[in-house]
Amino acid sequence: MINSEQITLQVNGKSANCSPQTTLPQFLEGMGLNPRLVAVEYNGEILHRQYWDHTQLTTGDRLEIVTIVGGG
Repeated sequence: MINSEQITLQVNGKSANCSPQTTLPQFLEGMGLNPRLVAVEYNGEILHRQYWDHTQLTTGDRLEIVTIVGGG
């Protein structure tokens, strides 16, 4: 059964959907990202990692996700 209750948010300027009560780490993992290797701006503010587990996404949230890339 598909959950029809989805919330809509903006991720890097594009529309994205997720289930209500999805936490930020769950959303990142669902996108195939390693939460340890990204930085997140949440509604215009850099969100410190210590708050991620307590941040539930809601309709209209704006995320900018930057992947950390190593190299030389």
